[in-house]
Amino acid sequence: MCRAFELAGARPELVHIDSLARSPQKLRDAQLMGFPGGFSYGDDIASGRIMAMRLGETLWPELRDAAARGVPMIGACNGFQVMVQVGLLPGPRPGESWPQQRPVQTAALAENIAARFVDRWVGFEVNPASPCIWTRGIAEAYDPSDQPDVMQLPVAHGEGRFTVDSADRLAELGRTGQIAVTYTDNYNGSEGGIAGVCDATGRIFALMPHPERYLEWNRHPYWTRLDDRVKKLPTPGMLMFRNAVAAVR
Repeated sequence: MCRAFELAGARPELVHIDSLARSPQKLRDAQLMGFPGGFSYGDDIASGRIMAMRLGETLWPELRDAAARGVPMIGACNGFQVMVQVGLLPGPRPGESWPQQRPVQTAALAENIAARFVDRWVGFEVNPASPCIWTRGIAEAYDPSDQPDVMQLPVAHGEGRFTVDSADRLAELGRTGQIAVTYTDNYNGSEGGIAGVCDATGRIFALMPHPERYLEWNRHPYWTRLDDRVKKLPTPGMLMFRNAVAAVR
């Protein structure tokens, strides 16, 4: 993820969570934030649970203030799991402000419907009506009828099934455009086939697939068969990070 930000033109700084817990004010200088994938704290208890609790106990005021001032944030896989548990996503309803206290969790990434770890590339679609700054222009960049295989991302998780606390909440996410990315093959059973969501402003975004693992075309599982015309463009993963850096600038 640091490499993705760097290639997009940012100057990333990798900061350990213990360092932030000791000095939460470090986040005040951040213009972009990334919550990486992986298995934080070994995913003991549940995926992302311990890290989310640690962030909530020590960093919520600074995270809330960063969100309120419009700092773009992204989470991939474990980062998505952490962000929904700490309260950064789906975020306040349109027009509402960020709460002083951590909000009640309204979304989760549950066990995959097949109860198995999934490690492969999956097709995805971007919602062109979403306010998400990270996915801006991706739907228009590639012709799906010409190159449908371009729109893929790698996944690697056992708990990636997106679910919300009510049907009304799911409908609301659809109305506000917060459903930013969906699967073409809903392999993990996510509600609405949801792969990624953003907050109402479109600046805070997380998804279960890994865009940071698709920064060059030669990462695609059969990249040599892709049309050379397409490979003159940035990859979909690279575009996400470029979009965020451009938004900050």
